Amino acid sequence: MVIVRSISTKKDFANLLKLVLVHRCRYFAGVPDIFSAMARAKLPWYFHWFHNVRGFVSGAAPLSEDVIKRFGTSFKRGKLLQGYGLSECASGVSLNKPWANKPGSVGTPLMGFEIETFTDNSVQVARGEIGEMWIKGDCVMQGYYNRPEETAETIVDGWFKTGDIGYVDADGYVFIVDRKKDLIIQKGMNIYPREIEEFLYTHDKINAAAVVGVKDIEANEIPVAYLELKEGITATEKEIKDFLKPLLAPFKQPRKIYFMEKLPRNATGKILKRELRELANSSENML
Repeated sequence: MVIVRSISTKKDFANLLKLVLVHRCRYFAGVPDIFSAMARAKLPWYFHWFHNVRGFVSGAAPLSEDVIKRFGTSFKRGKLLQGYGLSECASGVSLNKPWANKPGSVGTPLMGFEIETFTDNSVQVARGEIGEMWIKGDCVMQGYYNRPEETAETIVDGWFKTGDIGYVDADGYVFIVDRKKDLIIQKGMNIYPREIEEFLYTHDKINAAAVVGVKDIEANEIPVAYLELKEGITATEKEIKDFLKPLLAPFKQPRKIYFMEKLPRNATGKILKRELRELANSSENML
């Protein structure tokens, strides 16, 4: 199995493909940026013909629907599988399998785990209904070291409150809608940034996108988007807004579009929305 966190150069990419072929890897784990790059790249025919990968496993951050579709078109052998995990639950919690893969989901709970969704009042909701995802299992942590108050807020009757919003469908597959802390509330209306980001990722010029909430002069939250364009490509704010206009309800339209050479990421490739939120709410960016 090969696990990849980042690719810095074309040489790194070529060496990666060589490793996959030489070692006859059956599973290939990486962050979404890796699979986005692979979906766009013109890989040599012999890689597609001779690789032995059954499952390309993506984690650490959500995969966009656009990447899933592009990857499926390019890779006829080996399925792109999403998984879900948290440090507080000893990493992996759910996973799709090559023989049981539901695109868009993060799979079914791994052995020893239960995943259900709850309201803000700690009431479990029915299958298919959106709520905060709670996890129970032997691998759930006992608590945060020397942080009893935070532990008490996070673990309730053995259930770990993940802070992720999602639902479990009738077949037991888990779908993540967004992070609870990333939810934007505008005049009582819920806006899920991931929904806007999914549309942004379908634009041919966009390499990465992140939507965060910023307070306006009336203290309502409104969405703003930060974009990382593909190398050598330019775009205008009007161009992106015109693209989104027919795709989203008016209250979900980003008020501002900001372009960055590179979006801030952590070591695993996850976009740091906290930094973008601080930037968006700074005095020079207040709307």
